[in-house]
Amino acid sequence: MHLFRPDMCVSRVLAWLGFILIGGCYQPGNKLSGPATKSTHTFFQLLDSTHTGVAFSNDVHDQLDFNVLTYRNFYNGGGVAIGDINNDGLSDLYFTANMGSNRLYLNKGDFQFEDITETAGVSGTRAWSTGVAMVDINADGRLDIYVSNSGDISGDNKENELFINNGDLTFTEMAAKYGLNNGGYSTQAVFFDYDLDGDLDCYLLNNSFKDPSKIELYRSMRETPDSLGGDKLYRNDGATFKDVTEEAGIYSSVIGFGLGASIADLNHDHYPDIYVSNDFWERDYLYINQGDGTFSEELIERIDFCSISSMGGDIADINNDGHPEIISTDMLAADNYRLKAMSAFDPYHLEDLKYRANYHYQMAQNCLHLNDGRGNFQEIAMLSGVGATDWSWGALFFDFENDGKKDLFISNGLQKDLMYMDFRDYLDNNDVFRKIAQNQVVDYPSLIAQMPSSPLKNFAFANKGSLQFTNEADILGLGQPSFSNGAAYGDLDNDGDLDLVMNNVNSPAFIYNNQAEKTQHHFLKLKFQGSENNPFGIGATVRLTVGSDIQVQQNFSSRGFQSCIEPYLIFGLGDSERVDQLQVTWPDKKTQTLKDVKADQTITVDYREAKDIAAQNELVSETFFEDVSEDALQGNIRHVENRYNDFDHEVLLLRMLSTEGPRIIKGDVNADDADDIIILGAHGNPDKLLVQQAGKLSHKPVAAFETDRAFESTCGVLIDFDRDGDLDLILASGGNEYQRGRDLFRIRYYQNNGRGDFTARHHLAPQVVGNFSCLISDDIDHDGDQDIFLGGRAIPGSYGLPPRSFLFANNQGKWEDITLSSLAGIGMVTDAVWADTDANGSNDLVVVGDWMDIHIFRNETGTLHSSIIVPGSKGWWTRIKSSDLDGDGDLDFVLGNWGTNVKFKASVDRPLTMYVNDFDRNGKTEFIINWYTPVDAIAYPFATKMDITKQLPALRKQSLKYEDYANQTYETLFDQEVRLQSLNYEAHYLQSALLLNDSAQFSLQALPVEAQISPVFAIAIDDFTGDQSPDIWLGGNFYGLKPQVGRHDASRGLLLENQGDVTFEAVSPYKSGIRVPGEVRDAVVIELDQSYHLLIARNNDEPLLYRKRNAQLQ
Repeated sequence: MHLFRPDMCVSRVLAWLGFILIGGCYQPGNKLSGPATKSTHTFFQLLDSTHTGVAFSNDVHDQLDFNVLTYRNFYNGGGVAIGDINNDGLSDLYFTANMGSNRLYLNKGDFQFEDITETAGVSGTRAWSTGVAMVDINADGRLDIYVSNSGDISGDNKENELFINNGDLTFTEMAAKYGLNNGGYSTQAVFFDYDLDGDLDCYLLNNSFKDPSKIELYRSMRETPDSLGGDKLYRNDGATFKDVTEEAGIYSSVIGFGLGASIADLNHDHYPDIYVSNDFWERDYLYINQGDGTFSEELIERIDFCSISSMGGDIADINNDGHPEIISTDMLAADNYRLKAMSAFDPYHLEDLKYRANYHYQMAQNCLHLNDGRGNFQEIAMLSGVGATDWSWGALFFDFENDGKKDLFISNGLQKDLMYMDFRDYLDNNDVFRKIAQNQVVDYPSLIAQMPSSPLKNFAFANKGSLQFTNEADILGLGQPSFSNGAAYGDLDNDGDLDLVMNNVNSPAFIYNNQAEKTQHHFLKLKFQGSENNPFGIGATVRLTVGSDIQVQQNFSSRGFQSCIEPYLIFGLGDSERVDQLQVTWPDKKTQTLKDVKADQTITVDYREAKDIAAQNELVSETFFEDVSEDALQGNIRHVENRYNDFDHEVLLLRMLSTEGPRIIKGDVNADDADDIIILGAHGNPDKLLVQQAGKLSHKPVAAFETDRAFESTCGVLIDFDRDGDLDLILASGGNEYQRGRDLFRIRYYQNNGRGDFTARHHLAPQVVGNFSCLISDDIDHDGDQDIFLGGRAIPGSYGLPPRSFLFANNQGKWEDITLSSLAGIGMVTDAVWADTDANGSNDLVVVGDWMDIHIFRNETGTLHSSIIVPGSKGWWTRIKSSDLDGDGDLDFVLGNWGTNVKFKASVDRPLTMYVNDFDRNGKTEFIINWYTPVDAIAYPFATKMDITKQLPALRKQSLKYEDYANQTYETLFDQEVRLQSLNYEAHYLQSALLLNDSAQFSLQALPVEAQISPVFAIAIDDFTGDQSPDIWLGGNFYGLKPQVGRHDASRGLLLENQGDVTFEAVSPYKSGIRVPGEVRDAVVIELDQSYHLLIARNNDEPLLYRKRNAQLQ
């Protein structure tokens, strides 16, 4: 029985209250499980304890001096381990308890279990247990039990316990003998052979109990060891384990708030790597095994952002490409009520400060990191639909129905809603913080009683393929509300599917019988007879092949949160009755292969039958491109973005409008028959002219550009305006900094002397001002000179009001405004292109934009006519380029959009909406954006209470509490008279897409899912692969987002190879040769040194240049 000795530390209470209720790093969750999808099977049957005999309940009760306000992990719950402790072929169960005794249940068959805890001697003698692992420590072929202990209990012995299996259903505690009796604040232990010496080592995950608010956030603390809270790595030296934490390169710091540790070989070097999930503001750790007994922590180099409050996690290959993915859980709610009433998000400037303090980028969401095949990752949780699952703990990838695809289970719930924002205000208003700080008496039970308590449904995401998951918890039978923490899966009845067990706070454990046999899907179960010192084959990798399909699993047991699965593997085979090939690679790299294996059986693979296989070098085919940036780009040409925080001026913006450059302008400016480049500059940084010289692009300073460096150049065109035979330059200005004044938003004209020397003649440019996004030219009226279209992007400080766009005819050097009324206020234009869409010999104008349809203005006999609107095309469009993609003789289009790896989802039935008005009649325009959460049936304002009342202070009187605002819609916030005066916008198509032209009839076709992982800001079209068909290259990413929205950084550039019949296939960056991190804003194909190149411009970064191999420009 656990001993309970309450203890109180006032400073810790103060810090904990301040951190969770003011700091805003903890995010709450979702009350609902999400919209159900139709299914014919309820696979999981929740079994009653009267049948199973498992009466375990992890009961925790707040005490006067020991409670959730004095010990922040009070509700974190316990773990569960599944494993066959007596080798009778039936997997047994072990549960850890916090304030009670741990329990061991022997599987008697037919889902009936016997509690043998007391006779087995494994109840534990510590006050507070957390994680559990079943592992054969002494290599005798029997599973032992290792229990992690913690708890903020004064005087308690927190040493972890190791129960050695005696082989007669009894155990002997021997942690001290093996050197594993760590006395810190442990969360979980994972066992694996990190040095490949044949035995199992131990990574011990601890959770620092230092007060987060007392640690200086911006002082480097990662190297400061903490004997009680820092993680440990123990090397198995045979008779005992040795602490090698420091020499192995493992952080064991005062800020390591570890809640999850997952093991897998992530980069295919056969050495197991480690992913550690850290709570609070410390970033997660990604330890890459160096193969020499050390690890290199490489999270920043390999992962663009991680969760803020990372909890549990798992690693598995979710798309069956042979590369393992990583998931970590956080606490982002999925429904509007809990998002509004129980959430707080860090402001943009704080996120930026944390990054600069080396805490990396962190977002309040689950993170799903897609492996690119080399152990580098792209975050895709929102694209996959698994980003928001409330206060989440364990994440487990396993195949629910044996269809061959790994599904995802996430346990969920916290006993009390600690982030209830109105409770925080109550503490502020009643001076509770001051009383705590002054050591005055505080009635903690009374405070805790005022916190809401909301049991939550767990999430069960069915893998639908193409990186898409759908929550089907209710349909699958897993939708019971609870406070679930540790969870594990295993085949408890030996029927070939994976059953599920959960450890719940203050309610009986859940045991689910998986009845996947209803599907008639086949399976193959693998057991391992491993090497002498690793009998269960921990670390073995299995690659299964059926036809052209593969599945890969790695045999590691500690998974999820504080839990452990059985050391076996089950492969779902769907309709396949046989396996063509089964390849097993053991930890020491020995391999064995089985062929033509019959399904629906359990087989044991034996290490003694494995053989040494000669190392094979990975074959790397020649790439389509090679990076020549270092040699071919000369001079100081880095784009430098001026620092400006749009959110300080327009609180309700979702994304910055001031960081959308730079664009590239291409043309021969010095009459040498070779194209030159102008890369446009941000405010305070001049535009850069790059001229071709000796096969390189070299920066040529232009005095006029230096003089005009205060302008932010957003777009431009090279045309022979003065008809002297060379190309002059017209530039438009922009940006979102309205305080600059009108003069810095005017159009500029630079006259060329024929040698690439430009002189400012701005009085000859169109005399208009505005924040412009595109400037394109065409001889609209066929009079021999170039006319121009100027697309208005947005009005600085008044987002949502339609800016002015212009169409100017060039009449012998005089600009005439010929703008159609329907074009002048068309919307917030982001791009446009001239293209002959109807094959009448005149180029039409195709315009796209933010919250806009795709508009086509037909050019008939030199005159533009009112636009044709492509049906169903309202989107957040970013770019457009034209080409005959299907070879039918007319022009099609490639369009960039924001993609689907975003928090927002949009459709015709569930559109995004924006309402623009001077809602508070203060003379300044505001906007309200409505969205549908993943689970709500009606739309709600996206803005938090803090943001909307900051922008509209009058609403404070209307929504006095967070809970009040959480129930408000746009219609209840504003009366009908105000709503009728609002401008209304919609967006219901967010995918980047093709616009296919069939004899002037247009249809949208979404690009492949790989093109949707990031917003697209750069499009280049050419025969990049040498097969005489136009391919597409896309670049993107956008960092200037409100933290509430997320971060869009998953793109590395994407080559889409034309397969014919308007089908495009994604090409890996490692095959294309183009791997571009950062915020790509533009790309152009250019001939240089008798070869064809792709030039890529990035925001606040160096441009890149890639040479195309063995292909000709089309």
